[in-house]
Amino acid sequence: MAIRIIVKEPDAVLHKTAKEVKEITPNVKKLLNDMAETMYDAEGVGLAAPQVGILKRLIVVDVGDEHGLIKMVNPVILEKEGEQFGPEGCLSIPGYNGDVRRAEKVTVKGLDENGNELTITGTGLLSRCFQHEIDHLDGVLFTDIAEKVYEYVPERSGRE
Repeated sequence: MAIRIIVKEPDAVLHKTAKEVKEITPNVKKLLNDMAETMYDAEGVGLAAPQVGILKRLIVVDVGDEHGLIKMVNPVILEKEGEQFGPEGCLSIPGYNGDVRRAEKVTVKGLDENGNELTITGTGLLSRCFQHEIDHLDGVLFTDIAEKVYEYVPERSGRE
């Protein structure tokens, strides 16, 4: 596994539509593993392939709940329910957050890294994360849909 460079706004790749993955090859599996390692290294909760400069429909998500690490190929949202409104950030737009309106509950379907069908229903942060990462696959950033965008200064963790 390897930590990849996270592409930052205004890189054009972040505004393009990712292509469907036709076959899960060893390279696709390696990319998913690299994306997970990159996400953890950056202390994120989700990462989409375009964020590492690759226009493929791949996401990784881990919001610290019972689902653990989710690697998904060609994810699509089947159902949306309810509404949540709150702050969102992005590893590709460091230093900024935005207030974004999302569905409270979503059901997402895709394939796992072995090509098996995977359907997950998530609420709260997991729902927000799925929607955010799938937006990346369509070239949509949270700043495109936020009602307000503002600078964000993270609290010092004491590890510096």
